[in-house]
Amino acid sequence: MNAHPHSSLSRRRLLVGAVAASALTAAGATAATAAPSTASTGIAGAPVGHDRIAAARLLVTGVGPATAGFQADLHERLAAWLVFWSANSPRSWSAPVEVAGTPTAAGDAFTLHTLRIRRGEHLADGFAAARRDAAHLATEASLHHHFPSVRRLPGGGLRVTDGPAAFTGSAEQVAFATAACRELWGFAAAGVTDWRGHANRALARAGHRADVASRSGWAAFTRASLRLGLGTESYQ
Repeated sequence: MNAHPHSSLSRRRLLVGAVAASALTAAGATAATAAPSTASTGIAGAPVGHDRIAAARLLVTGVGPATAGFQADLHERLAAWLVFWSANSPRSWSAPVEVAGTPTAAGDAFTLHTLRIRRGEHLADGFAAARRDAAHLATEASLHHHFPSVRRLPGGGLRVTDGPAAFTGSAEQVAFATAACRELWGFAAAGVTDWRGHANRALARAGHRADVASRSGWAAFTRASLRLGLGTESYQ
C-alpha cells in the first residue's frame, strides 16, 4: 500500500463514511445525504435545483457555476459517489471542490467532465475528460461502482444514468473492465472475450476471493481499480 501521510481528522471521517457507503453499494443498497446546497423546492418527480454535489461546487459545462435540475435519487447517488471517490484518492488531495458537468433536462442523467481538488494551495484536476490517463479509468471505475450505466462520450466525458449499481455484462461494462485489465492491472492480453479471467486475477491480487461477474466481485473490482488508478494502492 502506498500511504500518503498527514491526513486530517475530517479526511479520516470522510474515509470511514465512504467505506460504509461502499459496503452498502455492494449489498445493493447504497444511500447518502448530500451536503447543504441552495436547492429549490419542487413537486415529486420534477427536477430539483442544486448548485453542489456533496460539498463540491457545481460548474455546468459551458455555463460556469450554476444551479441545475436533478432528480432527487440521482443527486443522492452522485453525492455518495463523490464521497467514495474522494475517500479512495491520495490523502494529500483535498475533497473535491468543483465538479464540472452537464445534467440532462429531465435530471435523470449526468455527464462528468472535470473533478477539481486542492493540492496544497493550488487547484488541480483529479479527473479531466480530455486527459486519457490512469485517473480517467480510475474515475470511470468509481462511477461503475455506483451506477448501472456509464457511457464514454466523444471527448472523454462520462455519462451516468440513475439506478442502483449492479453487474449486467453490458458492452459498456465489458469495455471498461477490459481497458482496466490492460491499462491499470497490466494484463496486456485481456480482450472482450476473456476479460473475466484477467479481472478475477486482479481481484486475487487485491485480496478478494470473488467472481467479477457477481455483485460483490464487481463492487470489489471497481473499488480496487479506482485505488490503483489514483495511486492509493499498488497491489504488488
